[in-house]
Amino acid sequence: MITLLSNIFIKNKDEAECRKAYGTLCSIVGICLNVLLFAGKYIAGVISGSVAIMADAFNNLSDAGSSFITLVGFLFAGKKPDPGHPFGHGRFEYISGFIVSIAILLMGFELLRDSISKIIHPEPVDTGILAMVILLVSILVKLYMAFYNRRIGKRIGSAAMQATAVDSLSDSAATTVVLVAMLVMRYAGVNIDGFCGVLVAIFILYAGYSAAKDTLDPLLGSAPDPEFVKQIQEIVMSHDLIQGIHDLIVHDYGPGRCMISLHAEVPGDHNIFEIHDMIDHVERELHEKLFCEAVIHMDPIETDNEEVARMREVVVGLVKQIDSRMTIHDFRMVTGPTHTNLIFDVVAPYDMEIDSKEIKEKVQQQVGNLGSYYAVVEIDRSYT
Repeated sequence: MITLLSNIFIKNKDEAECRKAYGTLCSIVGICLNVLLFAGKYIAGVISGSVAIMADAFNNLSDAGSSFITLVGFLFAGKKPDPGHPFGHGRFEYISGFIVSIAILLMGFELLRDSISKIIHPEPVDTGILAMVILLVSILVKLYMAFYNRRIGKRIGSAAMQATAVDSLSDSAATTVVLVAMLVMRYAGVNIDGFCGVLVAIFILYAGYSAAKDTLDPLLGSAPDPEFVKQIQEIVMSHDLIQGIHDLIVHDYGPGRCMISLHAEVPGDHNIFEIHDMIDHVERELHEKLFCEAVIHMDPIETDNEEVARMREVVVGLVKQIDSRMTIHDFRMVTGPTHTNLIFDVVAPYDMEIDSKEIKEKVQQQVGNLGSYYAVVEIDRSYT
C-alpha cells in the first residue's frame, strides 16, 4: 500500500522534499491504521471484558497521537533554513521522535499499573471468536506497519520512523501475548489476563526506552557512525597530496543536514595554490558523495626530511606503548644547541583510565629517555 501511494503522490521531488513527502505519507497512513485498530480492539475489549485488550486498544490510540506528532515533526523539520536557523530545522524530527518515545513510556507505566491491579483483583474474561479475530488482524497490521516504517526509515535516514517501527513491532508482540491469554482462558480455563498485561507493559516500556535513546543521542551530540567516518577518511585520503587527517568533527543538524570539519596534513614545500585548489576539490567531493558541508584546514608538514620521518616513527612507537589506540599528528623537530624539541599532538580516546595530564607526563618521560630530546606535546581527545 505504501509503495502504491508513494508512486501516486511522490514524484519529481528533490532529496529534501522527497524525504518530507515520505515522512508525511507514512505518518498519515499510521494515524489512519492506528485509529482503526483502536476502534476494533475497543469493541473486542468491551465484548470480552479484558483489561489487556482495552489497554492494547488505548495503546493504539496513543500510537495514532504519536504518528500525528511524527507528522508535525516532518513538517517542521522540512522547513527551509532562515536567518535565525541557518542550518535548517532538521533536529525537530529528533524532538518529535523523543516526544513519541515519552508517550510510549507513559502508556507502558499506565498499563503496568492496571495489569497489577487485575492480578490482585482478577475479573472474568470472555473468549469469543470475534475478539480473537480482531486481535489476529491487529497483529498482522502492526507487523506491516513495522515493516514499512523500518524500510522507509532506513531509506530516508529517519530516527523518528525507526522509533515508530520499533513501537509497531513491540505492539504486535504485545497483542500476541494478549491473544495467547485468551486462548489459554478458552481452552485451559486459567485467567492470566493480568499477567499478560504486565508482559505487554514490559514490551511497551522497552520499546519506549529504545526509541528515547535513539532519538535523544543525536540531540546530545553522539559520536558519528563509524561507517560514515570511514567513508570520509577514504575520500580525503584518496588524494595523493594529503598525508594524513586528524581533528575530524561531525556536526549533526538533523537527517540530511551534516557539517564536518577536519585537519589535513599536506607537504609544506608544495605550491600553496595547488594545495588550496586540491582542498577545495575534496570539500566538493565530500558534499557530492556524502551530502555534507565540509571545512578542511591545511596543516603543512615536512615530507622530504628522513630524520624527521625516522623520529616520527620512533615517537609513534613510544606513544602506542602507552595505549595502542593513540595516534600523533602535526609532528615537527626544532634542533637547538643543547637539545631537540619534538613538537606534536597526541590523540587519546575518551575511555582511557588516565587523564590528559598523566598522558602528557608519560609521553614526555618516554621521549626524554631517548637522550637529548624534549617533547612539546598537546593532548587531544577524539570526537569520533
